[in-house]
Amino acid sequence: MTKEEFILAVQDLGISLTEQQISQLEKFYQLLISWNEKMNLTRITDVEDVYLKHYYDSLTLLKAVDLSQVSTLCDVGTGAGFPGIVLKIVFPNLKVTLVDSLQKRVTYLNTIIQELGLTDIVAYHVRGEDYAKEHREEFDVVVARAVSELRIIAEICIPMVKIGGHFIAMKGNVTEELLLGKRAVGVLSGRIEDLISFSLPNDAGNRTLVVVSKLKNTELKYPRPIDKIKKRAL
Repeated sequence: MTKEEFILAVQDLGISLTEQQISQLEKFYQLLISWNEKMNLTRITDVEDVYLKHYYDSLTLLKAVDLSQVSTLCDVGTGAGFPGIVLKIVFPNLKVTLVDSLQKRVTYLNTIIQELGLTDIVAYHVRGEDYAKEHREEFDVVVARAVSELRIIAEICIPMVKIGGHFIAMKGNVTEELLLGKRAVGVLSGRIEDLISFSLPNDAGNRTLVVVSKLKNTELKYPRPIDKIKKRAL
């Protein structure tokens, strides 16, 4: 997907990019590739692949939620900054929190934030389940892209969602996870509201957005320590 094709494709998602946003995305790519030579951020490095499999893929979150109406968003396990940084560039109204467990990735993320001149976005070096303990029912939207099995990442993310807000798991093939994941979501005071399945352009793969609505406060015992989450998943 060329830059020009990307600009047209996101119009179908309801996005009209400004020249500044296009420039920020170009600079983001340059910084990503530069840092990727020093540390393992992504195997996807071709510019057209990044526009499709990182940038466009990040923005497919719009199929699940109108981010122009959202105030606070947390991206758990953000890695190289997808989808969080892309969402912040395109929706400057968002207050974005990036959570990652690796210090050197957070150093990279802070450099990206500074170089792109982004505000109201912070990156924290912390495990998701530890961050969730201190930030319960705080965010309108919590998102995790290609992070862990559904019932594991749900236990980390759902406690952070405000009542009436949403947790969205951005997945590839989710079929095998759904049965167990549905039970876990219920235990955590959520409900799977929608499953949005689609294919990326250019036969780049299938995706499913698992959209979870938060019904009431999650019990204080969740999330548990990560070893217990993995050993005895809900």
